Amino acid sequence: MRRTAQNLLVGLDIGSQAVRLAVGNLILHKQGLAEVQILGCAEAPSEGLSKGVITNIEDVVSSVSSCLEQAEHITGTPIESVFVGIPGAQTLIQNSRGYSVVSKADNEITESDKWRAVESSKSVATPLNYEVLHVTPRSFIVDGQGGIKEPVGMTGVRLEVDTKIILGQSSQIKNLTRAVYRTGVDIDGMVLSLIAIADTVLSPKQKELGVVLVNLGATTTSLIVYEEGELLHLAVIPVGGVHITNDLAVGLRNHVDVVEKLKIEHGICTNESLNSRADYDLFEFGSLDHDKVKEKEMAMIISARVEEIMFMIDKELKKIGKSGMLPAGAVFVGGSAKLPGVLEIARKYLRLPASLGLPYGLIAATDKINDPAYTTAISLVKWGADYVLEQQMHDSKSFSEKIKNIFGKFRL
Repeated sequence: MRRTAQNLLVGLDIGSQAVRLAVGNLILHKQGLAEVQILGCAEAPSEGLSKGVITNIEDVVSSVSSCLEQAEHITGTPIESVFVGIPGAQTLIQNSRGYSVVSKADNEITESDKWRAVESSKSVATPLNYEVLHVTPRSFIVDGQGGIKEPVGMTGVRLEVDTKIILGQSSQIKNLTRAVYRTGVDIDGMVLSLIAIADTVLSPKQKELGVVLVNLGATTTSLIVYEEGELLHLAVIPVGGVHITNDLAVGLRNHVDVVEKLKIEHGICTNESLNSRADYDLFEFGSLDHDKVKEKEMAMIISARVEEIMFMIDKELKKIGKSGMLPAGAVFVGGSAKLPGVLEIARKYLRLPASLGLPYGLIAATDKINDPAYTTAISLVKWGADYVLEQQMHDSKSFSEKIKNIFGKFRL
């Protein structure tokens, strides 16, 4: 995502099948409130990636450049920098603990003490070729008393924190960074895409109750689990929408481009279609022959693969003892989530409430905000806005503290 002189923010989602970009505007009101407006979105076919991993940098540069050109045409503004989403592939998650000694003479815990404790948790042995992407505090311990969510303002001598450390493969992050820079734009920030989506789509209440967020992508399905406001689990399943298309190509004995168009326009995987007598002429979707396909046959092929994906998601939930035990249910995003019947199958196999995840708290000048395929790019805009506001607040606090220190010396 990116920021320009006009206070624009741009989110860049580089997927295995498509590169998507969302442009937003950060609006600051006099009352101290801030709003994010989504101005437009762009999309270009993606080349050079496989299952979230870069396989050809030149192809990625070409794909991103094409998407940037479209976005500049839509907004009429040159794009100079972006916030980039990191795919969930090649990531690891592990627990850590950090601590700090409370610095104030009266033992009141400050934001600085909290920050130092979290930072110290990064001092953990990482696997070869991996680096720390994110540190998420789970809970704090003040002088041995645990289960504390927010320690600032409390009194204590020693502050400890339990954290979740998300690690990314260094080589892939460097390749992604190099590809973006070669398009001529700067990078304002990088974030694991699932983290940005969760902060934009999920409410604090859902994270507190327990929820799994699922991104049904082209070549992978990634998921992240929250409970009691804490990140519990992160996983990537190597199956996605492309596999549904490939199944259709084999089952219907036709070209993948033809069945992809058929899937996008008429794909369905609900029980209602099993009694349907509707059929489609593949010639209308680019086939050289007038082959007829029954909706029932297509639905059975799609359903089989979607059921497999749900089975694999439930397998991940069983690993952490949360299968069928997340009150806020499963929230789905990603292009494949648009297939009619996906939520019905999810409810059956996950034994959870299921819904589509859409960004909330944003205003939009485009209907793409309601398209699950653009949720990642739009979420990167929202994450970037929060990042900018947090930096401004931090700078303001730092300035205020400096002034206090200066005048404090005079009072002495």
